[in-house]
Amino acid sequence: MKRAFILPFVFAAAVHADEGVLLQRIVALEKRVAELEARLAPVLEEERVKEVAARQKELARTRMMMDGEYLSRNDLNLIEKGYHAANQDWKTEEAKKTVAVLTEKYPRANRTGCAVLALAQASEGDAQIKLLEQAIETHNMCFYANGVQVGAYARLYLGMRLKHDGKDGEAKRLFEELRTAYPDAIDHTGQLLTSHLEGLE
Repeated sequence: MKRAFILPFVFAAAVHADEGVLLQRIVALEKRVAELEARLAPVLEEERVKEVAARQKELARTRMMMDGEYLSRNDLNLIEKGYHAANQDWKTEEAKKTVAVLTEKYPRANRTGCAVLALAQASEGDAQIKLLEQAIETHNMCFYANGVQVGAYARLYLGMRLKHDGKDGEAKRLFEELRTAYPDAIDHTGQLLTSHLEGLE
């Protein structure tokens, strides 16, 4: 009778021990999965950003082709030559004159938006702020060939400038707009503009 009475307890103890071992294995497996996910996360994010950058370049190509619908080949060549001439040194008076001409004669051209932003980055003081605001308000949907959107990049640049000037509220508004309205916008290296917001907000 004693042996029959003890057997259920032995069986229960064995089951409990098996459950304990199983639980340990599950915990160990979950830990390994978490470690693997942590290792893969940067790789997966890098691939995602590459895909985003490719889509942005496609948007840029589409935007650039739109100019051909209303501008002549001669106009397109003049715009491109003017841009490349100014691109030699955006700080020169000639560059400023070139941007003024492009803005007056070809305000809707994609390259005009790129020129306004490039000149803004090379400028200082109130002139820089005015040009960045112009890039946002007038040339928002212009693109560089590498997929950089003029309006989005100008928001980041202007936000950084305003934060440097102590205008945190205005800077925060631009950063939030960039994060919510332009989450896929990239910089000239193909990285997300939002990645530059760390430490700025």
